[in-house]
Amino acid sequence: MSGRDRATYLQGLLTNDIPALNAGHGCYAAYLTPQGRLISDLLVYELGDVLLLTLPLATKDVVLAKLDQFIFSEDVQLGDVTDTFGSVAVVGPDAALAVNAVVVGSDAETLVNLPVHGNVRGTASGHPVIVLRVDDTGEPGFELLVPADTLADVRALLLDAGAVVADEATAEQLRIEAGVARFGPDMDEETIPLEAGIEATAISFTKGCYVGQEVIIRVLHRGHGRVARKLVGLTFNPSAEVPAPGTVLLADEKEIGSITSSAFSPAVGRPVALGYVKRDFIEPGTAVTTADGAQAQVTLLPFVARA
Repeated sequence: MSGRDRATYLQGLLTNDIPALNAGHGCYAAYLTPQGRLISDLLVYELGDVLLLTLPLATKDVVLAKLDQFIFSEDVQLGDVTDTFGSVAVVGPDAALAVNAVVVGSDAETLVNLPVHGNVRGTASGHPVIVLRVDDTGEPGFELLVPADTLADVRALLLDAGAVVADEATAEQLRIEAGVARFGPDMDEETIPLEAGIEATAISFTKGCYVGQEVIIRVLHRGHGRVARKLVGLTFNPSAEVPAPGTVLLADEKEIGSITSSAFSPAVGRPVALGYVKRDFIEPGTAVTTADGAQAQVTLLPFVARA
């Protein structure tokens, strides 16, 4: 998104404070319907000359069409660069060292101290690269955006610098251990941000109006933040099978919710899951069962805290 009005234009649409972003900074945000339900969550990065929005591929076309629909006299231009860039995430305690070995134009100290959603530009093997500071895997790390036809070269450089390939299952396990909700499995177009627990990071409570704000404020002020259901962590007995997403949760033989994401956690030594339960059952320590008798406890998130 380019044009001098890009930040003020998004300010009236997204939940976070976009004009407050200086060059090199970013934020997590949500785009809501007037009823306060999610159209998408997204990350917004101010690069200095443009705003870069990254969001789930499944919501990209809908969001792009809606953003285009409301441009009238504003100096705002939209561009879909999905196919322009290749993307690779580098996560873990030594992520900054691996990225520093590959990216020219920054240094290890700058990368280590880069705030979450911060961004810097550089080059990798002569190719331009945008380095984004990310935490959506639950591990500290970076996402590198490079021209799509150079992605294989940059991946090879990272492997030469000591990085190893993590499969999708490992990435999902890390995300669940960190209690990070993902659009698709853990929240969708029927979800209010307060239900998914993303309000602390995705919503500014000091900015002006945005689409869906009235519903959010009404729930917080009149309803004291109480919603009908809430996304919680669930810890199962060590001997239990990993429950499948969609598994129904019971308390006192009554259905109270269902599981959205699950994995076996080596760090915890047992299966863990994310799921929605009715508001009377959200307190940590609350006992629940699945329909096949597996026992679990509601658990404070994250399951595993990582620096």
